[in-house]
Amino acid sequence: MAMFKDRIDKRNVKNDIFSGIIVALVTIPISMGYAQVAGLPVQYGLYGSLLPVLIFGLISTSKMFIAGVDALPAAMVGSSLAGMGVVAYSQEAVNVIPIISLFVAMWLLIFYGFKAGRIVNYISRPVMGGFITGVGITIILMQIPKLFGGESTSGELFQLVAHIAMETDDFNKASAILGFGTAIVIIISKKILPRFPMSVLMMILGALATALLHIEDYGVKLLPQVDTGLPDITIPKLNMLLDKPLDFTLDLIVLAFSIAAVVMAQTLLASNSYALKYNFKINNNREILAYSMSNFAGCIMGSSPINGSVSRTGLADQFGCKSQLASIIAAFSMLLVLLFGTGVFEYLPIPVLTGIVVAALVNILEIKLAKNLWNTNKNEFFVFIMAMFGVLIFGTIYGVVIGVLLSFGMVVIRAVVPPKAFLGMIPGHEDFNSLDRNKNAKPLKNTIIYRFSGNLFFANINAFCQDIEGAIKEDTKQVIVDARGIGNIDVTAAERLVILNKNLNEKGIAFYITEHAGSLNDQLRRFGAISLIENGIVRRTVSLALRDAGVERPYPLEGEDGLNAIFYVEASERLAEFEWAFGKDTERKMRQMAKEIIEKLTSDNFESLVDVERETSWGRIGLFDEDELLDYMELHLEDGKNKGKFTDEEVRALEEKIERRRLVVEDKLKSINNKAYGLLVNHRKTINASMKKDNPEIYANVKETRKKLKEELKNTSKD
Repeated sequence: MAMFKDRIDKRNVKNDIFSGIIVALVTIPISMGYAQVAGLPVQYGLYGSLLPVLIFGLISTSKMFIAGVDALPAAMVGSSLAGMGVVAYSQEAVNVIPIISLFVAMWLLIFYGFKAGRIVNYISRPVMGGFITGVGITIILMQIPKLFGGESTSGELFQLVAHIAMETDDFNKASAILGFGTAIVIIISKKILPRFPMSVLMMILGALATALLHIEDYGVKLLPQVDTGLPDITIPKLNMLLDKPLDFTLDLIVLAFSIAAVVMAQTLLASNSYALKYNFKINNNREILAYSMSNFAGCIMGSSPINGSVSRTGLADQFGCKSQLASIIAAFSMLLVLLFGTGVFEYLPIPVLTGIVVAALVNILEIKLAKNLWNTNKNEFFVFIMAMFGVLIFGTIYGVVIGVLLSFGMVVIRAVVPPKAFLGMIPGHEDFNSLDRNKNAKPLKNTIIYRFSGNLFFANINAFCQDIEGAIKEDTKQVIVDARGIGNIDVTAAERLVILNKNLNEKGIAFYITEHAGSLNDQLRRFGAISLIENGIVRRTVSLALRDAGVERPYPLEGEDGLNAIFYVEASERLAEFEWAFGKDTERKMRQMAKEIIEKLTSDNFESLVDVERETSWGRIGLFDEDELLDYMELHLEDGKNKGKFTDEEVRALEEKIERRRLVVEDKLKSINNKAYGLLVNHRKTINASMKKDNPEIYANVKETRKKLKEELKNTSKD
């Protein structure tokens, strides 16, 4: 109770109280109508708007969402019971429906235990919108005969349409004027006077028409009398299931599961929408608990399952509701109605009540969403339509199954076919752009740059490889994958990448995977694709891959007589690529590469360190890594000199080449900006401190030699 008090904004108490009264008045005709939809006498709609609403208001973490007897569960119960042989409004229906509410409460409690609130993230908006629209249309079709004096029925689309045609034989003009007129007036008033409770006014006018004009004499049906007083506490008659076939009980359990799933999905989606709109947070799992406890309360009231009400929440929002105090007031108002106001109900015309229900149902149809999907995404519009017709043609239970399958189908399709594009450059611009979406972008000569924006796994690796292989031309020399959108990979995809690299190399085409997070390299190692790391196939950026492939700036573009006019150095080229690729194994790999280069320099006639880099297993490296590599080369050289592996002449020549290259690296970074050079200085201090700690004597000699060479080479030509 203390938590509930903390959620009340004292500045808004008046609005919350007024909102609660309005919600209660609107709930009277709507809940009575939904009770009939479910197959219960009308008073059970009022009973379900008492204790369940109070319990929900005390437990819910939403500031404004309203619960009660609502369209979706009522329709699912009403349409399913007919197929199970339970006659609407019968004593059997009165006994069975509380059992369904009990099972719904138990399922929701199980969902709460498994923290199933997160599942709402996996049900797409088009699927839920299509499902809600399908259920709404189904209930409207069920209610249409009552608008003109006929009897409602249950079933699917074709059965309902056929029943409407049959019921026209009992068409009553007075009923049609009242029923259709009520629905039309309320629908129009929502657009003109959205804050006005037209449903309440139409209910009052209907009662006055009965009292003053005696419209029952014209064949208009009225509601039966509702006894004054509180409902009896209902103990679900579970023993009646012993006299039923096992299939009957199983059908009830499955129906309850479907209703619980719909309650959870629909209400969490809607309540989260309001939370985002008004910038507050809700606890999804606690909301499930609130609905579970509300349905336990509904069970002992004898009502159909309880759900969140989008229409009543919208009305409360219009009148400034900001806390669950509105739910408490609505429950208290309903208590007063049951104690003192039920006498007026026998004056209510059924067509008027049905018109109020139909108008409320029209409000839940997701017409705006359908229009938006049609204009923006035809695939998601198709999913919306499939979910809607799944409910209309196959029924609510199968509609739930179809909706879930469509949701997961959309996830699978998006994973299997993620966004992808081939990239090029726009002359005069620095970045890489999609060739399809930028008409001025041109491919780099002899180069394919392919961006794949999704996880790579067994279901899409074939398409990945086919896209690349299909783009290769006779003059292609390198293929670069921009993998920034690939967060995960499986063993099948890892194996295929190794094979793809091998096949491309056999054709004389270099293959690179770039821009991805370092964690992907760890996955490649785990799944047996370590050769892609060891051989420098993974590179931190596209520009580093181009650098290793020998494509220097300014990059040549297809269809350009000259070269791209832009010459720049990417900031990402200053990053430490080795640490990104090898993780904890970085130092060992750096020492190994330094040793490999020194051995090549002493055994072969290489004039430039850059030429030697190209011959290593890794290839060209970035500026930061290169500066660190030079340090490791010096250490290896000094250690080799002490052990007699190199002559003084060899050491002197190599030290000079190393220092010349270091000056080039510094000049390149200075040409970017002072900040880039400052980053290099800080990085070098960190590396040198580590080297000094590991080999203090060798490091001292290297430091002295480096100082002398730098002074000698300061004014000489650069490599």
